[in-house]
Amino acid sequence: METTTQDAKPEQSTEDTASWPALPFDAWAATQETLHMWTQIVGKIRLKLSPPENHFWQSALYVTPRGLTTSPMAYGDRTFEIQFDFVDHNLVIPISDGTTRYMALYPRAVADFYRELMAILRMNGFDVKINPLPQEVPNPIRCDIDTVHDAYDAEYARRFGQVLAQSDQVFKTFRGRFAGKRSPVHFWWGACDLAVTRFSGRRAPERPGADRVQRESYSHECSSVGFWPGNAAAPTPVYYAYFAPTPPGFAEASVRPSSAYYSQEMGEFFLNYDDVRSAADPRATLLDFLQSAYDAGADLGGWDRDALDWKPVR
Repeated sequence: METTTQDAKPEQSTEDTASWPALPFDAWAATQETLHMWTQIVGKIRLKLSPPENHFWQSALYVTPRGLTTSPMAYGDRTFEIQFDFVDHNLVIPISDGTTRYMALYPRAVADFYRELMAILRMNGFDVKINPLPQEVPNPIRCDIDTVHDAYDAEYARRFGQVLAQSDQVFKTFRGRFAGKRSPVHFWWGACDLAVTRFSGRRAPERPGADRVQRESYSHECSSVGFWPGNAAAPTPVYYAYFAPTPPGFAEASVRPSSAYYSQEMGEFFLNYDDVRSAADPRATLLDFLQSAYDAGADLGGWDRDALDWKPVR
């Protein structure tokens, strides 16, 4: 096994080992902001090397039992993958020639992370150039010069990975209930959220003021649900559900559980993560939220549910 830095394996805290661990944003805000920038770097590498897909699906990352991954990317006649391991706290790069490279995850500046990762790729014959300016964040700092974000709390990184893994399984169950076009369950590194999207099959009206990415992403009617860990402006981890375009009456719809609420500002239903993790059955509670929001919006929007809702063979 070849490594570029010594593997980091800090001791795990026993403070919160529940299946749905506590993830108070204030406790890990600096780590979340740093991780967000690290995922932007890795996500931009995937975007650079992946063939185009509708709605920019070629740019997203995917959940693994240990964190996040790009999935295999081709470079010439070889493939490689970049994996965030939030259990042993390494960035792992398996290569199709049988080698694997490792890069330790520990408190380090985004610029340092960027330089080492790019150096590892070049040393292995992968000359990848990306735009180092982060997307979808206020006051972005180029990743190759960012020395502001430098935190990494291993315990909270582990918890974040665990929340993603639990959410991913519920989202996949929900995804499987739909027979129409739907996205994979994927992690959007721009907004730092895990999401899955369903489509009615109909074209959507053009969004006023939409940029190139938004025009493509919302070119067809869709229903999207996801998990977002929060940020400095809204420091509450939440699950969300929305339709684009929003059907009339959606804001007044009855969505379960009773703690779910609608934001007029965002045009979405939200359910706080803590309401899910504290429920007697977190998975059932989350699935009920996803399904009831979809039921309400699809009915109000006139979706062809007989054709789109999958009916399992019994």
